[in-house]
Amino acid sequence: MTTIAVLTIDVQRGLFETMPPPGDAMGTVERINRVMAHARTMGCPVVLVQHAGTALAPQSEGWRLLPALQTTAEDLRVGKTTPDAFQGTDLDALLRQRGITELVVTGYASEFCIDTTVRRAAALGYAVTLVADAHTTHDKPHATAEQIRTHENATLPAITSFGPRIRAVPTAGWMASVG
Repeated sequence: MTTIAVLTIDVQRGLFETMPPPGDAMGTVERINRVMAHARTMGCPVVLVQHAGTALAPQSEGWRLLPALQTTAEDLRVGKTTPDAFQGTDLDALLRQRGITELVVTGYASEFCIDTTVRRAAALGYAVTLVADAHTTHDKPHATAEQIRTHENATLPAITSFGPRIRAVPTAGWMASVG
């Protein structure tokens, strides 16, 4: 039985089909697809997390997953309304029922939903691997999407006070490390 699950957060049309799009949007989605496909071959569950809010009304076109995201009917789905994929959702229960102890995190937005969910996962006792090149965000006035991704990849693994390890590993490195 596997103890690893992949969380793919907020890869939705309303967040990716924008002008301009998130940084390295299609490259990021391609790497997310590789991570999810590899996880499925190992028998690891994939959890697709979708944000719902004012701009992403449930069932609207913007709320729907990006068509380029390669999903399967077996993928689990969780809806959320805050940057934290655990808050007010059944994500923790869903993972614990399956014996999951480690999360592999991909998706959008690096400094919001990715950051918050990684921190919460570690606080709940999960080891976390942030796929360093499989999360993205939009450029901001103070930093580019790539600078923000680099910042998150450096900052999150430096947090050790939760106990479980947080690491940032590129797609190829993660795939090689799990076989």
